[in-house]
Amino acid sequence: MRFKLYAGLLALLLMVLFVAEPASAQRRFMPSRSKTDSIDHNLPVDVDGSEFHFVRLIYGGNGFNDKFSGRGQSWLTDWPEAEHFFIQGVKRLSNIDVTHVSLPNGQGGERIRLTEDNVYDYPFLYAAEVGHWNLSNEEAAILRDYLLRGGFFMVDDFHGTQEWEVFMASMRKVFPDRPVVEIEQSSEILHTVYDLDKTIQIPGLAALYNGVTFEKDGFKPDYRGIYDDHGRLMVMINHNMDMGDAWENADLPEYPEKMTALAYRFAVNYVVYAMTH
Repeated sequence: MRFKLYAGLLALLLMVLFVAEPASAQRRFMPSRSKTDSIDHNLPVDVDGSEFHFVRLIYGGNGFNDKFSGRGQSWLTDWPEAEHFFIQGVKRLSNIDVTHVSLPNGQGGERIRLTEDNVYDYPFLYAAEVGHWNLSNEEAAILRDYLLRGGFFMVDDFHGTQEWEVFMASMRKVFPDRPVVEIEQSSEILHTVYDLDKTIQIPGLAALYNGVTFEKDGFKPDYRGIYDDHGRLMVMINHNMDMGDAWENADLPEYPEKMTALAYRFAVNYVVYAMTH
C-alpha cells in the first residue's frame, strides 16, 4: 500500500516527545468569528514533505451529490476549521511532522473520493456526518480494500438511532462479515499516548446552546470499531459525539476548553495509532 510513510517515520513516531503542558495552553479566547474569518492563514503549507496529512472523505447521499461546490453538503461539515485546528492540536502535542491546513480555503488538507487512486497514499481517512452518507458498491469495495491493506478510518459527528442505521447500511456493504464492536476501556487506542475516558460525551456547539450534550436520541457516547483478523482497529466510530466541533471551535469562548483539550488528545491517540499499526 502506497502510504506516504517516509524513511524513518516509524522510528520517529516511536520517539515522539509529547509536551507536558495541557492543550489548553494553546487556546486563544477570542470573540466569536464568522465562517469567513481567517486565522493563521499564512502558515506554511508543505503538501509533499510532511509525515501526516489530514484527508477528508467525499461521499454522496441524502440528496447531495459528491461535487465540491459549497458548504451545504454533509461531508463538508466543519470544513476547513476542523482540520485546521486538528492539525494544530497534533502539532502542539507531538513532534509529528504535519501538513498545515490553512484558513479560509483549506489549503494543505486533502478531500478525496474513494474512486480516486491517491486514496491509497494516505493511512488516515476522516468522514463527518456519516449518518447521511450512501456508498456505492464500488466505493464500499475500495474502502474494504483500503482498510484491509492497513488504512485507518475515523467517522464522527452523527447521532441517534436513525443516523446509525444509515451509517450501517453502507458499512454492511464494506464489511458484511465483520462485526461492529464496543471499544473497551482497556483498548490500546485509548492509551496509545493519553489515557482517555470513553464515558465522556464530546458535544457539538449547537447542543451546548440547548443546554445538553446530545443530539436526537443519542444520549450516551458510543465508541465503537471494526477490527481486522490480527486485532488491528481499522474503523474508529465516534457515535453520538462531535469531535469536529470541538476542533473547529478551539478558539471560541462559547465552546468549553476542556472538551477541545480532550478532543485534541483523542486526535493524537488516533493519529499515532494509525501511523504505527
